[in-house]
Amino acid sequence: MPFQWPSAYASAVHPPEEPPERSLWFVFRGGELLVAAIPAPATIPHCNNPKDLGMMLLRTQYLGVLGAEHCFSAEAAAQAQPPQGWSWQGLRSLFGALDDAQFALAGRAVQIVEWDRTHQYCGACGEVTGARTSERSRECPRCRLVVYPRLAPAVMGLVRRERSLLLARSPRFPEGMYSALAGFVEPGETLEQCLEREVHEETGIRVRNARYFASQPWPFPNSLMIAFFADYVAGEIQVDGNEIVDAQWFDVEDLPRLPAKISVARRLIDAAIGEMLAA
Repeated sequence: MPFQWPSAYASAVHPPEEPPERSLWFVFRGGELLVAAIPAPATIPHCNNPKDLGMMLLRTQYLGVLGAEHCFSAEAAAQAQPPQGWSWQGLRSLFGALDDAQFALAGRAVQIVEWDRTHQYCGACGEVTGARTSERSRECPRCRLVVYPRLAPAVMGLVRRERSLLLARSPRFPEGMYSALAGFVEPGETLEQCLEREVHEETGIRVRNARYFASQPWPFPNSLMIAFFADYVAGEIQVDGNEIVDAQWFDVEDLPRLPAKISVARRLIDAAIGEMLAA
């Protein structure tokens, strides 16, 4: 099942007036999160401020409350060394090591940290921007341009033909791994139009009957992946060799190496397998 935020999480922009004695701190150096050093269990710093650990921070942001814990994100300098007993770890490596809620919040945190870092200056006139008090946004005091955290919607389509699935390989994939097709939505395009266009551009296959499955925030770096099933209509597989190096029809009982269970792609494929084997 897709991850669901627990009812105990409340997103917020403003920290409490009285600073909490201890909070969860999601501290990032680029895309790496500060966690307890291996082989200790992966834990997030739980302290008054990461300065208590000897860390100097460039910027901080308030995330809200998870359970009874106030949560903050923070950016460390690119050359920052971890305090003793801690290490920098990529988010992908922490899947299954952190609990689901903390992992999901870490994904939100890294996007907010990166957005805040890259929007310190106005993209229109170059003036220094300031954080707005009413919402998660930054505003230029000179030209009044308002910028919000960036989100790039992408559509994933799993094409079905009788008992076969259309799966493809990107040159970035691990050896032997295949997945569903995906691509970013273009301006003025519906999700369904994006699905049909991406599948045809990447494989030469025409599809129809797009059916929504699930979505997943994907903070690598700032995507929202929206997954669909679709049915084969016509066409023979032709790949361009650039974005897609191979695509094949795979029988549902003879599938190649698949993506990790962290991804909505794997849940999409597993759901299709269950439906097709039960039919």
